[in-house]
Amino acid sequence: MEIGLTYTSTLVVSTDHVAAVMGSGDLHVFATPAMVALMENAAMLAVTPYLPEGSTTVGAMMNTSHVKPSPVGDTVKTTAILTEVEGRKLTFSVKAEDSKGIIGEAVHVRYIVDREKFMSKL
Repeated sequence: MEIGLTYTSTLVVSTDHVAAVMGSGDLHVFATPAMVALMENAAMLAVTPYLPEGSTTVGAMMNTSHVKPSPVGDTVKTTAILTEVEGRKLTFSVKAEDSKGIIGEAVHVRYIVDREKFMSKL
């Protein structure tokens, strides 16, 4: 796994992604939980092609800021960059932006896990 692996995930904000619908607020703007999910998606996809067979990654920590609202119809993209690898622990720097600029940033930690072993814990 190499430092610098990058992936960008994109979505067009719909009414399904607004705070009032997701329950995280009462405004019709892009919800923080939707931004966090898109950030996690970018980080996951940045490393997926490089994982051992039978492995995946799971999110463990997200330290994020959401500093600007985005309206329905705008496009939001999140770019994750792998910044640190410590055994199974992967740390990413993630930025989210819409058509007007940066709307959020995060440090995100994921762990590489064996799918079967992980699911056997249920």
